[in-house]
Amino acid sequence: MTERTPALQSKLPAVGTTIFTVMSALAAETGAVNLGQGFPDFDCDPRLVDAVTAAMRAGHNQYPPMPGVPALRQAVSDKVQALYGRRYDPATEITITAGATQAILTAILAVVRAGDEVIVLEPCYDSYVPNIELAGGVVVRVPLQPGSFRPDFGRIAQAITPRTRAILVNTPHNPSATIWRRDDWLRLQEILAPTDVLLISDEVYEHMVYAPERHWSAAQFDGLAARAFIVSSFGKTYHVTGWKVGTVCAPAPLTAEFRKVHQFNVFTVNTPVQHGLAAYMADPAPYLNLGGFYAAKRDLFRAGLAQTRFRLLPSEGSYFQCVDISGLAVAERDLPEAEFCQWLTREVGVAAIPLSAFYGDGFDQKVIRFCYAKRDDTLRAAIERLARL
Repeated sequence: MTERTPALQSKLPAVGTTIFTVMSALAAETGAVNLGQGFPDFDCDPRLVDAVTAAMRAGHNQYPPMPGVPALRQAVSDKVQALYGRRYDPATEITITAGATQAILTAILAVVRAGDEVIVLEPCYDSYVPNIELAGGVVVRVPLQPGSFRPDFGRIAQAITPRTRAILVNTPHNPSATIWRRDDWLRLQEILAPTDVLLISDEVYEHMVYAPERHWSAAQFDGLAARAFIVSSFGKTYHVTGWKVGTVCAPAPLTAEFRKVHQFNVFTVNTPVQHGLAAYMADPAPYLNLGGFYAAKRDLFRAGLAQTRFRLLPSEGSYFQCVDISGLAVAERDLPEAEFCQWLTREVGVAAIPLSAFYGDGFDQKVIRFCYAKRDDTLRAAIERLARL
């Protein structure tokens, strides 16, 4: 019998291997310092590993409740109330997810129907658009202001139509490292007030905001919290990106719809990790001190780059640093961003990510992104190699 694999019409015909996978593979192939993909190259707190190990040994190895271990949902509720002044009911308004990426996909699948429009602010994280397309939604791209990456509220307001189902906001922002301030949230609240548009607020870098700035959450604004799915990430906060555990806080009616999809998507999340995280969260110091921890790495990296011809853009939050390459004293500065990053990896030995990868049309503005969630010696090695530029 002849073997025959049926041909498929792809649901995501424009999707290939992500730029993060490509650049990480190239960095490994060439021995480059990998400042491309956003993950730490250092270990988490041993106490967290001990807490998870203790949970395993205590027998917490079977399915937990579908929405998450009650102790962890309570710990999240307590943290959000302490930081942002809003209490989410652990029983009906907080769900533990298999990372923030799953949380965002599940929120979109729960509320977006075929033909619904969803606004994304470009440049945006690469999962947003495929998530909307999988739900049958229509992506409406509104660019952040080039150079500053501030929200253009005039264009956001113009983009809202009777078909708009939701808007995705990310602060601190990946890739630009900018943050939304209180006035930004108030303006969005004003725009959305007369509508039924939902908000998906991606706040995975909430604890990485640098003085004198602070993180403002959608949870702090009554008119936004009432319509928002607020997403966070234990992986980003506790240096355990590979554990893939996140949270979603939302009003009970929204959470009910979210959980209908969640239970048939992943059903539930790693049990001993949840118990370990709940125990570890009894001490707030690790997330309260995270901003200072990353501020030191940011300052080390920025001081080194200041000795080069890269033009540093602000890094107000997250663990990313964007730079303008147009002033470099090498001919390769005139390459498209993606080709420049390939050259930088192969010839200089440092991997970065082109900002054009975060735009649907590949908009090229001569800006690339480095990740400084690395050991200090890793950052110094990268700085030494970049010094020639």
